[in-house]
Amino acid sequence: MKIKILIFLFALSSVTLFAQQSDPNKKEDFSDDWAALSKYKRENELLAPTAKGEKRVVFLGSSIFEFWKQKDPEYFKRNPYIDRGISGQISPQLLIRFRQDVINLKPKAVIILAGSNDLAGNKGHVSNETVLNNIKSMAELAKKNHIKVILCKYLPIYEYPWNKNLKGVADQIISLNDEIVAYAKANHFTILDYWTPLVDERNGQKAEYTEDGVHPNFAGYKVMETVTEQAIDKILRRRK
Repeated sequence: MKIKILIFLFALSSVTLFAQQSDPNKKEDFSDDWAALSKYKRENELLAPTAKGEKRVVFLGSSIFEFWKQKDPEYFKRNPYIDRGISGQISPQLLIRFRQDVINLKPKAVIILAGSNDLAGNKGHVSNETVLNNIKSMAELAKKNHIKVILCKYLPIYEYPWNKNLKGVADQIISLNDEIVAYAKANHFTILDYWTPLVDERNGQKAEYTEDGVHPNFAGYKVMETVTEQAIDKILRRRK
């Protein structure tokens, strides 16, 4: 009798499990996808292989990069550039995405812009050391895979509109930028300076170049495009 009951319970659980797996109305669970690998998975799969002589560059970052292709999509359409920015992401999420969204795309170079959301306290308290360690790991992965590295001095920010109680924002960004520059020089990586052309007298962004003090407007992105092209020309030895 006990054996019959066990067989019945096993059969019932199998039917239930099958019903759960085959339920067409059940939404896929992405709770394990902390780094949002699913966002660009399909785009990456559809991306054509690197053409002969193509000097592909991947832009890896958060909202600054994601909004860039929305504000000025032509910049990315007319160049062999792949934008892999995801709004709100912190540096460990970029590190997790690095293989899928950079290495596997086989670029000649990667531009890494990381740190602002960490310092904004989006996911708790983060030190410059933590951010820099994640940047170092990404740079080392790129170098090992023969991808040239461009590290960015972060854009100036006086305060975060969603966290105005956070003090000393500009000073911490200056400090992080100094550490990024020192690391880049020690390892012969190229520095892309977004700070200098955008900074105002408060060490925030110039009003004419920003939407909210954090994200650039169209004019701000045009300034960024100028210095970005200079950095890419240098590292890829392109001739104009």
